[in-house]
Amino acid sequence: MLSPAQCRAARALIAWSKRDLSAASEIAKATIAGFEAGTLSPDVRTLRHIKRALEDAGVLFIAENGGGAGVRLAKPASASIDTNETETVQYEEYLKNDAPPGAGG
Repeated sequence: MLSPAQCRAARALIAWSKRDLSAASEIAKATIAGFEAGTLSPDVRTLRHIKRALEDAGVLFIAENGGGAGVRLAKPASASIDTNETETVQYEEYLKNDAPPGAGG
């Protein structure tokens, strides 16, 4: 479901402290610290709360699938670029006329 290493990596990806995760998941900071250190095995319900808080913050959990479990950031919906291929865009740095005098075109 969620490994201590995935939890640590997920927090690092979104720059969350244990306190941040505790607040978002409503799980005690000591429980999170013990889990990440491998000294505590929380119940499934607790792990679900931790995982859900991280997912809500934009973390995707990658299943084992033979290559090892992992985490990555979800691609934000706003990351797509709206393009209009019929529109010409002029960039200021390319507006300078660098053609030799008398050049046609």
